[in-house]
Amino acid sequence: MNTAQAVRMRILELCKEKNYTIHRLATKSGINQSTIRDFMNDKTHNIGILTLKILCDGFEISLADFFNTDVFKNLEQEIY
Repeated sequence: MNTAQAVRMRILELCKEKNYTIHRLATKSGINQSTIRDFMNDKTHNIGILTLKILCDGFEISLADFFNTDVFKNLEQEIY
């Protein structure tokens, strides 16, 4: 699993935990729904740390909480 896939998985996990749709997340965070959908559908490969911070605000969690999962702790090095 690469980092982008891990971020997508975490966003879906948080949406499920909070009972959010992508539309609800967009409304709560103020991020355009199409921006979220493009990333979630792999049309955009990099969400950007500032956008991710704003999404975390919509989830009412910190960036540290977002990344504090086994998936991120165990990611292997990516070489491009």
